Amino acid sequence: MIPYAGTWPAAPAGRAGPGPGSVGGERVQDSAESPVASVDRALRILALIGGASRGLSLDELAARLDIPKSSLHRILAALKFRQFVSQPEPGGAYFLGTELLATAFRFHDMLDVRALIHPLLLRLTAELNETTHMGVLDGAEIVYQDKIEVATHTIKLSSVIGGRNPAHATGVGKALLAWTYPTDEAIKAWAARWEPLPRPTRRTVRSAAQLADELAAVRERGYALDVEENEVGVRCAAVPIFLGKAVPAAAVSVTVLGSRAELRRLAELGEFLRAAAAGWSTVPVS
Repeated sequence: MIPYAGTWPAAPAGRAGPGPGSVGGERVQDSAESPVASVDRALRILALIGGASRGLSLDELAARLDIPKSSLHRILAALKFRQFVSQPEPGGAYFLGTELLATAFRFHDMLDVRALIHPLLLRLTAELNETTHMGVLDGAEIVYQDKIEVATHTIKLSSVIGGRNPAHATGVGKALLAWTYPTDEAIKAWAARWEPLPRPTRRTVRSAAQLADELAAVRERGYALDVEENEVGVRCAAVPIFLGKAVPAAAVSVTVLGSRAELRRLAELGEFLRAAAAGWSTVPVS
């Protein structure tokens, strides 16, 4: 098994799903693991209200969150005071407040994805002693926006920050394509737009149908693999990074030379990445 520090989040039993408070009309219990229960309750309230376009009443919130109305009312009053929730009519439904929206939009407008994800790459490289990448999708290619190499490795990879590779032939690319184009029809339309798709090695997918099957498997297990499909002797595992939307903002990968990456280890790396990313990036349920 891959050694790593115990501070990493445990791998999900299945595909990662919505967090507390996001399940339709079901009751959602308090998390026993939250270090501060009152803060956890406030965050669950915001998450639930954020998914209700028509707002939610006090009774609806109490039923879905399993929080006593007296406690719920106090938390809502504090959130209203800071304008993180609003209640346009006395006794009416609660909505997200203007200050919460303004804070989110300010963060989004000045967000530096590379700066946000760089600490994750540093930690992955330190824990696994392997090269890590972060890339984004640009048409039919991925663009590497960050890379951290292991100083003690004598053999260096050819990838560079700003460099490009075919999306369908790389782990980063397949992690992005799988959720950017989440149906067979969507990925086949993407492939048709950019055909003929290049085949850097004999292992690269041969057709749009084969690519659609591979991406379905990526969504099922939660991570993508590149088994010498872009460069002979180089393999990687990759996961998408979601920042509040169903389409991933980026993907991160761990890249290893073929001599150090039998298929079993590659799968372990994929599971490790999925668990690491799940700590702050939730994969949407298909």
